[in-house]
Amino acid sequence: MQVAFYIAALVAVISTIMVITRFNIIHALLYLVVSFMAMAVVFFILGAPFAAALEVIVYAGAIVVLIIFVIMMLNQKEEAVTQEKKWLTPMVYVGPAILSALMMGELVYIIYVGESHAVGQHVVDVKELGKTLYGPYILAVELGGMLLMAGIVGAYHLGRQKKKVIHRFLKEKED
Repeated sequence: MQVAFYIAALVAVISTIMVITRFNIIHALLYLVVSFMAMAVVFFILGAPFAAALEVIVYAGAIVVLIIFVIMMLNQKEEAVTQEKKWLTPMVYVGPAILSALMMGELVYIIYVGESHAVGQHVVDVKELGKTLYGPYILAVELGGMLLMAGIVGAYHLGRQKKKVIHRFLKEKED
């Protein structure tokens, strides 16, 4: 089981480096999904299946979908769409496909062996996680919530300002 842990950690590190070094956001997004899945495997092996499920549902599911919607809402011009089609060749998917195949092989190995927490000492259940998060780490949880709220308010403010500029431009164009 330690071999699976090290492979998952290596895949997470490589895919995270690929996220940082990609210029195209779609390519970075593919590597980000692989990174989240690898981290979910690491959590599962360490005996935290709830954290692994949250990693897949919240991060790999919700946040990646949110990023895709933001990209779609940018309303890029036809030239950008044409360039994006040129960039999305089958060779783009080779890196994420290799890392994903490695993770799939690891998943099959973990299911075949049948031991989910050989590396960790014990399984962390939901009750223990909640007591820990809202006990000694309550300040970190509150600061994380405040940071998310600041991001939402900032995004709303930036979107509102852009809307004002567009309305002002359209009004000047009419005159």
